[in-house]
Amino acid sequence: MSAAREKASFLPAALERLYAVFVKELIQLRRDRLTFATMIAIPVMQLILFGFAINSDPKHLPTAVLDNDHSAFSRLFITALKATDYFDIRYALSAPEEIDPLLLSGDVNFAIEIPQDFARKLARGENPAILVVADAADPTAVNGAAMALNGMAAQVFTRELLGPLQRLSSKPAPYEVRLQKRYNPAGETRLNIVPGLVGTILTLTMLIFTALSVTREVERGTMESLLAMPINPVEIMLGKILPYAAVGFLQMALIAFAARFIFKVPVVGNLGTFVTLTMLFIVANLSVGYTFSTIAKNQLQAMQMSFFFFLPSILLSGFMFPFRGMPDWAQDIGSILPLTHYLRIVRGVMLKGAGFADLAADTAALGAFTLAAMTIAVLRFRQTLD
Repeated sequence: MSAAREKASFLPAALERLYAVFVKELIQLRRDRLTFATMIAIPVMQLILFGFAINSDPKHLPTAVLDNDHSAFSRLFITALKATDYFDIRYALSAPEEIDPLLLSGDVNFAIEIPQDFARKLARGENPAILVVADAADPTAVNGAAMALNGMAAQVFTRELLGPLQRLSSKPAPYEVRLQKRYNPAGETRLNIVPGLVGTILTLTMLIFTALSVTREVERGTMESLLAMPINPVEIMLGKILPYAAVGFLQMALIAFAARFIFKVPVVGNLGTFVTLTMLFIVANLSVGYTFSTIAKNQLQAMQMSFFFFLPSILLSGFMFPFRGMPDWAQDIGSILPLTHYLRIVRGVMLKGAGFADLAADTAALGAFTLAAMTIAVLRFRQTLD
């Protein structure tokens, strides 16, 4: 009887203690608004990005056309390109020398050259060739468009091949499409993924390193000693960033070594260009992490903010999915992120041999982001001095 009575009294007491802990956690969660917001925002962000922004079959790819024929047939071919929805004709070229700079800078995914006397050779049944140059550094981005290009070859001139030209319509195609895939002609995934890993690994590690720097000082009680020193916020920020920049340099060297000698990824471009622009990217991420450390109240919040920044970076930068396959609003957001521009830089240098001039736009965007992040970090740190 006594054992049963003790067991009966133990259950309500255990439920009361459980309820007390439950209420305590709810109150603590309500006070920690950043954690609660992160718990709600991250699933919503994932749902929106995966549901609306991710597309493995990109359309409206920027395309340059060099029409050396200027005939009715060449104009009809260009119209048929637009009708596929895969090609967005943004550049009308006047010389073959204009093709390479556009491909090196990543301004276009395709460059199409229609030869001279295309219409005359077509009428003679000589099967003229149209050259299509594709930037295959990201093979997923161009595969669908290449298939559409081959599919339209047999039917693009069906209505125009009448009368004496009707004999040409019985053949598979009255002209030939010569597709030249540059930078990754075999479509090897590692040539696209491994250079991107340089950026993603550096983004994650640099963010976490610096996001914890100031909050660690506060939690350990050493921030007061640091603030008492005759040093200004810029000097404190640079003093905290530079050691991690050195660590980032070592990480970059390690990853680049593995990419070259383990995964056999070529480094076509200049090594100095690669190192310089990678260090700029490292400083950009360190500045973001330092900004987070001035906002967060503890190390947990700093980690949450870092992850909240890293998730859209990896999804909207073009690392996992083709950048130009996303809707315009997602591309606008992705264009703000430093990883987006660095992926174009690292793939451009390693796979294409691009130089500073070819990467000027992405370098300028990366520099502007770094300057903005540093400015915000300094202003935020000044506020903590009051």
